[in-house]
Amino acid sequence: MFFSLLYVLISGIALPVGGIQMQYLWRNQLGDVYSLGLGSAACLGAAAATMSGWCSLTVGSFICTLICTLVCFLVTLKVNTQQLITFGILFGTFIGSLGTIVVTNAPTGDLLKQYYLWGAANFRLEGVKTGDIIFSLSLFAVGLAAAIWKAGTLTRHFRGETEIPNLGKALLLLAIMCLVTSSVSMCGPIGFISLGVPNLSRLICKSTDIRKHYMISSAMGTGLLLVTFLVVKYVNFGIYLPISATMAILALPLMALIFIKGSPKTAETS
Repeated sequence: MFFSLLYVLISGIALPVGGIQMQYLWRNQLGDVYSLGLGSAACLGAAAATMSGWCSLTVGSFICTLICTLVCFLVTLKVNTQQLITFGILFGTFIGSLGTIVVTNAPTGDLLKQYYLWGAANFRLEGVKTGDIIFSLSLFAVGLAAAIWKAGTLTRHFRGETEIPNLGKALLLLAIMCLVTSSVSMCGPIGFISLGVPNLSRLICKSTDIRKHYMISSAMGTGLLLVTFLVVKYVNFGIYLPISATMAILALPLMALIFIKGSPKTAETS
């Protein structure tokens, strides 16, 4: 139970903070830790590690996300932001397809079940070892420290006051990769939280200071994940409820309400 709650906290912080960094880095509200294929890469690495046993789940996830990050960095040297996001979506689909091939060729039904339960993001930490936890916590600490350290630079970049050089973007992508891997490799992919929560934060708080959005997004992400975790564990009506799907169902009405209230009203025409 302790480690489940620990990774509720880590995921509630890591994914929204990674998402808001993506939005500030690319100056685009569609920026997301999954939009460049990082989440899909983490899943592919976890699948390969689970099915083959060639390394631990977290290390496999880290290796694949590192490769994905390097590919995305090389693409940034050639295309603009809009093209990069389009490429990222297509690249993520490609990586996800590779993951599907790996999973559908699982050598045993037990391994397939283990991967499915991990992919459902249930915080049960199946197949996770002590070394995975230590490595994951180290990645989280590195990613969060880098996010805090570069907060001022990202804020000025988002405002158009400065331009982050390509090397700086690469280092930021690596830091975001650490945050993504610290969560996804342990708990599986969790949708909405890295895209929806940062956008809700920016809608609620009009400040462009990314440090404020770190705090708001982290609080919202952790709270939303905790409520979802408790619902899945204690109010499941006797059926299995994946965390990611359940959270999307719970969060959609809240997101719609906030967006509707926050949208400017159009002037009536006579």
